[in-house]
Amino acid sequence: MRPSRVRHPRIAYRRARLLPAWVRNTDRVVGHWINANAPQRNRDGILRSLSRSADRGRLWIAIAVLLIALGRSRAAVRGVASLTVASILANLVGKKLFGGPRPLLKDIPFGRRVARYPTSASFPSGHSASAAAFATGVALESPAAGAVIGPLAVAVAYSRLHVGAHWLSDVVGGVTLGSSVAIAGSLIAPARIPDDQPMPGSGRSVDLPASPDGEGVFLVMNPKAGKDVVRADPRPLLSRRLPRAVIHELEPNETPADAVRVAMEAKNPAAVLAVYGGDGSVSRMASLARRYDRPLLVLPGGTFNHFARAVGVRSVDDGIDALRSGSALSVSVGDVGLGEQVFTMLNAGSVGIYPEFLTERKRWKKRYGKWLAGLIAAKRVLREAEPVDIEVNGRPMRVWSLFVSVGRNDPEQIATMQRRSLDDDTLDVRILPARGPRFRAVASMAFGRRTARILRALRLLPSRTDVESFTAERLEVRVKGGGGRPVGLAHDGELERPERSYTAVLSASAGALSVYAPRPQEKH
Repeated sequence: MRPSRVRHPRIAYRRARLLPAWVRNTDRVVGHWINANAPQRNRDGILRSLSRSADRGRLWIAIAVLLIALGRSRAAVRGVASLTVASILANLVGKKLFGGPRPLLKDIPFGRRVARYPTSASFPSGHSASAAAFATGVALESPAAGAVIGPLAVAVAYSRLHVGAHWLSDVVGGVTLGSSVAIAGSLIAPARIPDDQPMPGSGRSVDLPASPDGEGVFLVMNPKAGKDVVRADPRPLLSRRLPRAVIHELEPNETPADAVRVAMEAKNPAAVLAVYGGDGSVSRMASLARRYDRPLLVLPGGTFNHFARAVGVRSVDDGIDALRSGSALSVSVGDVGLGEQVFTMLNAGSVGIYPEFLTERKRWKKRYGKWLAGLIAAKRVLREAEPVDIEVNGRPMRVWSLFVSVGRNDPEQIATMQRRSLDDDTLDVRILPARGPRFRAVASMAFGRRTARILRALRLLPSRTDVESFTAERLEVRVKGGGGRPVGLAHDGELERPERSYTAVLSASAGALSVYAPRPQEKH
């Protein structure tokens, strides 16, 4: 990198002509004040790293992946859509119209300089526009998530001043542009039903015995579920509406199988098995409901709740209403065979990038909580994820990811983590071969079809022609270990870690589970 950046006379003239003198004077005063502050190694290093992490939107893509994993798909989609539009306007329109030279590199203290400075025009700041657009877009859909991301977006915008890449007016202009794009987007396209909702009318309605007061119901509560979201304690509601239900809260080392076995061996075995928790807990209880030939009552209490939403149970009250009226659905489920063990798969299973993300998140979750652990995991996967060697029905291949959903899914998506139908007894398989950069492979997990079309056009997502897609009644996946660590298999947000090399047999069973749920016309 040369020690200073040359100011092209035409670019400098354009800035002087378009920006008032008081703005340019303010830029110089603020720049001099920042540069005059004594260097601080830790602070300067953090801001340099933060500025670099936001190059080409990588930081925001990682956070979008985290939001998807935490069940905030609409916030992620709106954030990335706003970022995409703001980035185009800032870099392809704003810089052409306004331009202007960047601060001279010789004026920036050596300890604050980044390794490589951009050579494009200065106004507006593309990093600031992207940060503001993403944070505002997320906040419009999820104020709680926006409150967490907002300070990070402010820090990214300031980092561009701190490292000498922009003037204050560039940053203010970028923030104004980015937030305006997100707000305008909400006026043009108000919040809608997210892309990952199941197709209407799916599932076969059946009648099950009603239990107006909870008699015959054995309810297992997972106390660890949903700790990272704000949710009211369900116990008062359960005691009031289901006073005769047996409610069992799992002990630290107790499994749902242990609790249910005791209930089924009692003098009066449970007639209905119920669960309060997230998708992982629901999946475990679904296996037990099938083993003991009992209907399942699902009460959403986790972070994701994909299956509960799929059957129309969006709240604890919805599930209780279905139980009290006896309305239910017969749904298809998947089976995942790992050696002698067979797991019920309610939504989807995966090998590759997503299980690696879950592994990393679990490593940091106890220390930092799910949100921050998820961000750390997303950044590590962006930097370190490696392709996986597998065989699919005897055919060897090297892939970034393999997703298998229960029932046919949205053809535009690669990561089919939420099912789209309830009565389709097929497996929908999506394979992303190990072609192209890791960044695009990770980003493929995060977006719905509308945003994906834009990002594919910008070559930020793999082309649809790069994705192998097919349906099957049975799938045999042999996973070859390597690289010094086991390759996990995820289903319904749960992580299974078999031996370093293993074979998973996946299949689908029609109408294999009866679950209390509003009838299709009653869903809201």
